[in-house]
Amino acid sequence: MEKREELYSGKAKSVFKTDDADLLILEFRDDTSAFDGKKKEQLDRKGKVNNIFNAFIMEKLKEAGIPTHFEKRLNDREALVKCMKMLPVECVVRNISAGSLCKRLGVEEGQTLNPPTYELFLKNDAQGDPMINEALAITFGWATEDQLKEMKRLTYEVNGVLQRLFADAGLLLVDYKLEFGDFHGQITLGDEFSPDGCRLWDAKTREKLDKDRFRQGLGGVVEAYEEVGRRLGIQFD
Repeated sequence: MEKREELYSGKAKSVFKTDDADLLILEFRDDTSAFDGKKKEQLDRKGKVNNIFNAFIMEKLKEAGIPTHFEKRLNDREALVKCMKMLPVECVVRNISAGSLCKRLGVEEGQTLNPPTYELFLKNDAQGDPMINEALAITFGWATEDQLKEMKRLTYEVNGVLQRLFADAGLLLVDYKLEFGDFHGQITLGDEFSPDGCRLWDAKTREKLDKDRFRQGLGGVVEAYEEVGRRLGIQFD
């Protein structure tokens, strides 16, 4: 597999073309940002840890029958993924109240949400990734009705798989975001799943073991990611 020119560079990952039009190389960097890029930092080992963590989760989802763009981990920082037409809509599931939900609605952090909430956000940094609904997504051509229906179905399937996985490791899956794309007509899970894009708490102490440690200046960000991985049985070295 030949790595070619860079196609895209995001906040924490870079995407490269390959000699196969259907495949890309996803590179995980040590860059970390929060609050729409207003807070930035480089955290040693973060790219490696997220790449290995993501590979583990994607394999678990594939085993559960969920279509993902993940093909294989190439090395410590790179993964081979399918080349998809990404949809500019983020799907967010919240199992426990935290973050922007508490600020937006004035509810207390830590409330179990039954049933879990499901929200859509437009991927648009300039606009602060605004919350949208299905009607808006369809009207402006961000996704079709059928695509949205399949994205929602898959997002809830992911929730069931990962809630059980994390619970067995003594962790609470508080909330998370997923991104999807179209791969030859099939809605397929893309991007990554790591503590960068979800909230994970210790089930007993409710200690935060995710990117909130960076947002809130708690320190030990990568160490927390590694702790989550170890509980899941992931080897980082």
